[in-house]
Amino acid sequence: MSNLPEAPAAMPTPEVIHLATRGSALALAQANQILAQCRAACPEFQFAIKIIKTTGDKNLTASLANPGALLPKGLFTKELEVALLNGEADLAVHSLKDLPTELPDGLKLGATPMREDPRDVLVFPTHKVGVFDGPLPELPEGATIATSSNRRKAQLLRLRPDFTIVEIRGNVGTRLRKVKEQPELHATVLAAAGLKRLGFTIEENGALAGDDVPEGIQTRFLTTEEMLPCVGQAAIGIETRENDPRIDAICDKLNHSETLVCVTAERAFLRTTGGGCSTPVAALAEIREATLSLRANSFIDDQFREFAGTGAAKDAAKLGADAAAALK
Repeated sequence: MSNLPEAPAAMPTPEVIHLATRGSALALAQANQILAQCRAACPEFQFAIKIIKTTGDKNLTASLANPGALLPKGLFTKELEVALLNGEADLAVHSLKDLPTELPDGLKLGATPMREDPRDVLVFPTHKVGVFDGPLPELPEGATIATSSNRRKAQLLRLRPDFTIVEIRGNVGTRLRKVKEQPELHATVLAAAGLKRLGFTIEENGALAGDDVPEGIQTRFLTTEEMLPCVGQAAIGIETRENDPRIDAICDKLNHSETLVCVTAERAFLRTTGGGCSTPVAALAEIREATLSLRANSFIDDQFREFAGTGAAKDAAKLGADAAAALK
């Protein structure tokens, strides 16, 4: 009989939780942000990112701003949802503005971490600054603004009917170079949250700093009175399977309750209008002194309508639906 000590039992391999994401620079920045939060909140698990190419990534030439184009909902989310349903991933990290309000059977919005600044930013080269006695005074009369967002286009033209709006595609660096180098372009509009997550900073004098920023790029935050953001702007949505207590426990540690209430109102507004990410509507919900407020506008059928109302946090979905009904 051997007197050798028994070998210690093998330690179980920690379970790996997979986070599905698109492969764009912004998507990866957001996924890595959530990855860090997961690791801090749940050190008992291992977490890994799984990059999945979506329909929208494969069809970069599609015109997202063309109102006649029959673009499918879920352009940037469908393949991630398939991975969740197939068990290839456990959480999907989305820009919430891209996540349809109607989710496939078996999936749900599991968490929304704290929202970033939801405002838009006007971006323009200093050598193209003009003087205008009215809204957006930085830009000269008849300026050409580059944006592929129907929402931004409608709000810009309401402020300044003299503008010409043209499409622009590409990552942030590409857009900045186009606006700087193409003489016919005067400015573009970008999301403040996206700039921050990509590592760009807006200095006190308004100058934009960061990698791949051409010299002489100036910015100004647009107020939400000038430019109301799109539904869910600046929020990250974590989509999960229903009836998965293990993942629900993780999501409970990632969720920011006030953000969830606000985006619930906004998404109920969008769902009731029957629109998607390319529909020319905008909404922003905020909680102040325990009161939920919602502002929304619509440019559907080229008619401007707006709504402002308040309600209780528990009635967030009703407030959003009421806003949509008021704008019909």
